[in-house]
Amino acid sequence: MPSFDVSLKPDMVKVRNGVENAIKEVSTRFDFKGTSASLELKEKEKEIHLIGDSDFQIEQLNDVLVGKLVKQGVTVNFLTKGEKLEKMGGDKLRRTDKIKDGIESELAKKITGAIKNSKLKVQASIQGDEVRVTGKNRDDLQLAIAFLRKEFAEQPLTMDNFRD
Repeated sequence: MPSFDVSLKPDMVKVRNGVENAIKEVSTRFDFKGTSASLELKEKEKEIHLIGDSDFQIEQLNDVLVGKLVKQGVTVNFLTKGEKLEKMGGDKLRRTDKIKDGIESELAKKITGAIKNSKLKVQASIQGDEVRVTGKNRDDLQLAIAFLRKEFAEQPLTMDNFRD
């Protein structure tokens, strides 16, 4: 049976390039001179650490980071802003932003429910952090892809492993 997988996977190369470009801009900007403003990418943990002297400075770092990620073509919806600011040593503050990787169970349930309610001739099943959509023919699957792109436009869903 033809099938495809729906997943949420950022292009980590583009994310890394965006963070490195943001680090370069922070190091050359006049308003960050002499401060502890910096960015760190933890690829294995899928986290970005924003370090600054105040919450205002961390918001400025966030603006620079978002601008550089958008220029690289990374959807900002992949970032989940950190809720709280952690005090480090001295006057330093740190905010940890998470990079989404994989579909959370709540979103997966919404996707499968939307496919069932759409009256398309396809079935959706949750498989770990992906949703597999199967159907009898390729045209039904293409309709399902178009439906998901329209219904979940705010989510950066990727459709891959299209098998015939």
